[in-house]
Amino acid sequence: MKTIPNPWSNALSAAIPAEDEGHWLTVSDLMATLMMIFLFLAVLHMVQVERLHQAETEVRVTAAESRQAIYSALEREFRHDLPRWNAELVERTLTLRFREPDILFDRNSARIKPEFEAILNDFLPRYVAQLEPFRDVIREIRIEGHTSSEWKAGTPPLEAYFLNMELSQQRTQAVLRFAYGIDLIKGKDWFRERVAAVGLSSSRPVLDASGHEDTAASRRVEFSVLTNFESRLLEPIRLESDAWRR
Repeated sequence: MKTIPNPWSNALSAAIPAEDEGHWLTVSDLMATLMMIFLFLAVLHMVQVERLHQAETEVRVTAAESRQAIYSALEREFRHDLPRWNAELVERTLTLRFREPDILFDRNSARIKPEFEAILNDFLPRYVAQLEPFRDVIREIRIEGHTSSEWKAGTPPLEAYFLNMELSQQRTQAVLRFAYGIDLIKGKDWFRERVAAVGLSSSRPVLDASGHEDTAASRRVEFSVLTNFESRLLEPIRLESDAWRR
């Protein structure tokens, strides 16, 4: 069978010199290579995003598990003591709150009452012992002193706030000094590295059902545990190795 020459093909071949045809082939190969590079970078980015998400999820899960373990240990240890101490354990904040002001301190005084000394002698060694297994994840053990907004009659509110601030700080320091008078706590270097005594005056009052300050409930002492996971969640997640190194 005789092949009929295609005049258009011959004309196109004549119009594009051989070196130009090689040039277009090179550009085509370059574009294909760039497409492959972009595709690889997109896949790499997706892998890194997925790994970061997994790392953040692991941090959150570990934080939740550790906080739950701390709460369970404290709840198990003190469940029978809380009613007789008129205290409560708050799971969300890992706070153990002593809320019986009449046995804590005298009014406008930082002297610990004998009733509260007896409670602290029982409570503190057991509290520190329960937290010790978690010391690697505990960032701070905070002793907080809270007062009501009250002071002597006629005292301006702002002056009463600062007077109560000084009082609450003195009270938490008194509790901390008392803690270090207990032999089972004296040698706990990890506890000293993490404990903080904080006086908060009347900045966090307890309100009643009508939204007014409950002055008696506001006068309280709290022991709170802060873990290091809160700060880790605010830091950039660092992967052990980049995906492209695999």
